[in-house]
Amino acid sequence: MRGQGPKAAAEHDYEGAPLMPDVHSVSRETRSMPVPDGLEGMRVDAGLSRLLGLSRTAVAALTEEGSVQIDGSAAGKSDRLTAGAWLEVAFPEPKRELTVEETPVEGMKILYADDDIVAVDKPVGVAAHTGVGWTGPTVVGALAAMGYRISTSGAHERQGIVHRLDVGTSGVMVVAQSEHAYTVLKRAFKYRTVEKRYHALVQGHPDPSSGTIDAPIGRARGNDWKFAVTADGRPSITHYDTVEAFQAASLLDVHLETGRTHQIRVHFSAIRHPCCGDLTYGADPRLAERLGLERQWLHARSLGFAHPADGRWIEITSEYPADLAHALDLLRHV
Repeated sequence: MRGQGPKAAAEHDYEGAPLMPDVHSVSRETRSMPVPDGLEGMRVDAGLSRLLGLSRTAVAALTEEGSVQIDGSAAGKSDRLTAGAWLEVAFPEPKRELTVEETPVEGMKILYADDDIVAVDKPVGVAAHTGVGWTGPTVVGALAAMGYRISTSGAHERQGIVHRLDVGTSGVMVVAQSEHAYTVLKRAFKYRTVEKRYHALVQGHPDPSSGTIDAPIGRARGNDWKFAVTADGRPSITHYDTVEAFQAASLLDVHLETGRTHQIRVHFSAIRHPCCGDLTYGADPRLAERLGLERQWLHARSLGFAHPADGRWIEITSEYPADLAHALDLLRHV
């Protein structure tokens, strides 16, 4: 890990994919049959593609997860088929389409809107969109309830979503209204031409006061919902500057070069300066209680990007919500 000095960055976005479930632990459709004579000698991926009407890529994915068996043994995609051998293929359970609940969200403000985009001030406790295991309020549902027409690009439950904020993180978030804006903004986030700035209140005083943390992030061992700095993680780079220093904490301006899940929380925890209130990543519960924090002090402060319609630079800023502002006031008046 390199956390010393602003020149420590290397070249190198959030998408923490959920872990794949055990393929044998869910209900699956299984088809069994002898291998037809016409497939004798063919590769498994080519033969089953013809037999089942699937792409070779889809068959290869089934073999990789152990879902294709020949005579009781797992088959690889490049294995050869033998006529008359007993074939068993377990198909994944069809994905359940998640619905968008058009539900107003108290405290969610519109910061900017035109025919192409709408930027919101997302409160804490609100997800970007519906997901497996999440039944609470969402940005997509709130915008629908407010009458905004969102781009139909993307999966049904997250149409128009070009980036996300954690449920426990407040701040500015932009959503595409037009199909053109969706395409342009997705590309902008992918190629990191969007300026994403966060403010974070961390425990103690990082040394140096301005610097870069360059450390790969992956899933924490034994915990599906927590992340950590890991040797085999995805490259992750966080730049920071100290805005204000207090006796027990420091307010930082954070610029993300990459955008991994929980990146800021993980990186500052790794250098022993966790976000105040972030008990998941090692924050002091006594300090959190003293500051009245029931979540991590982390706020998506601003987004800057080229407007998808005409290319003009636009920057949208979100003010601190009441709980975060209150914590700062307490520190300033110690």
